[in-house]
Parts: sequence; structure tokens; C-alpha cells
Amino acid sequence: MSVRNRVISFALLAVSALAACSQQQAPAPASAPAAAPVADAQMTKALDLYRKLLQEKSWELAAPIGKEIVEKYPASPAAKEVQETLSDATAKATAITTHRRLERLWIYQSGKESGGDQNTASIYSGDAADSDRVRLILRRHSAWGQSAYLFGSGKGFECRGTCSLAARFDDQPPTKIKAYLPPTGEPALFISDDKAFIARLGATQKISIDVTEKGKGTRTLVFEVGGFDPGKFPPLAKKR
Repeated sequence: MSVRNRVISFALLAVSALAACSQQQAPAPASAPAAAPVADAQMTKALDLYRKLLQEKSWELAAPIGKEIVEKYPASPAAKEVQETLSDATAKATAITTHRRLERLWIYQSGKESGGDQNTASIYSGDAADSDRVRLILRRHSAWGQSAYLFGSGKGFECRGTCSLAARFDDQPPTKIKAYLPPTGEPALFISDDKAFIARLGATQKISIDVTEKGKGTRTLVFEVGGFDPGKFPPLAKKR
């Protein structure tokens, strides 16, 4: 073997030995930070927030956080603690959400009408398309007094003299409500005992009333009245 070839062979052996030595002596790469401490910290933070929201009775905010704790850390002591109160918090959150939705169904107005002062509260039926809905209107007028009536579209309602409407208040058995048509001919149907009818609204979530409309036949009007706020439909101030 020539001198040149011996030198090349020696160099290759040296490089191989150096590489092997480097592989043996190189420090092991640092391991990734353990995930468990991070997860524990996040769980503890979420649990503290859940406890705080429960104390503040912020059910709508507490419920989804509690649900997330149970789903992400199902076998943890935190999940066990949350499960003791989560059902109650969820039920209360649902009730608040439902009540707010029902509140938004009502429209309250105050002002002048036909030379008198007037307060009204009204809600649309939820049983038909927007173009065919009927309004339930509560009205207090300084000259006309208090009224509760249905106001529709088209030709109005069928009713001769005083008629009886089948009505259901929540899950109570059907009852009869007396009604009459206005002499002025509007597409309205007035409830005779407006005082008793309005008094029942505060303890009712849904009212169903069977009516017969001129040219349309009979149908059931459904009003979700559970969001009615009597404070927004006040009596008119008496004039001195």
C-alpha cells in the first residue's frame, strides 16, 4: 500500500473513532417538561374559578366550567367535588337562560293614545309564521280602563255576542274564558274578565287559547308568557 493510501485509511479510521466517541459522550437531549404538573395547575385554577362563581351565584358561568373539569379530569378529586354541585348549577343556569328568552318575547310601551295616557304589554303567539301571528295585548288607558285582548290580521275572529274560548294555563285542565268582539270592528277579541286573566300571568309559563278566525277556521294560539314583568306594565298614575 502506498504512503498516500495508508494516510487516507488512517484518516478514515480516526474520523470513525471520533464519531463513535462523540455518540457515546454526547449528553442525552433534555426531556420535555412533564405534562402532568401543567395539567394539575390548569385543573386547580379551573376548580378555584368554579368555586368562586358558585359563591357569587353566577350559575351561567359556573356550569360550563364545571362541565369542562368533569370531562377533562374525570378521575380527579376536582371532578368528584364538582359533580356534587354541577347538576344544581346547570339547572339554575338553564332556568336563567330560559327566563331571559321569555322576557325578550314581551314588548312594553307607554305614551299617549287618542288623547289619553296608555301603558301596554304585548306578546306574539308562537304557533304560526310571522305574517300570521296573533298578539296578546294588555292595555291600561286613562279613558278606556284596563283591557286584555287578542289582535289578529285579516277579518278577525268569529264570536257572536259573548263567546267562550277554551284555554289552558300550563298543564292545568282546560278552562273557559268569556270574550267579545269590539263594537268598532277591529280584528280583535276582548277577554271579558281581564282582571282575573292578567292576575294569572304571573304564575303561568304558557297559555294556549282556541280561537276561530273568519275565513281561516279554528286554531290554537300559544303564548309563552313566563317572562311577563308586572313592573313594566304599571297602573296609570291617578290624576289629581
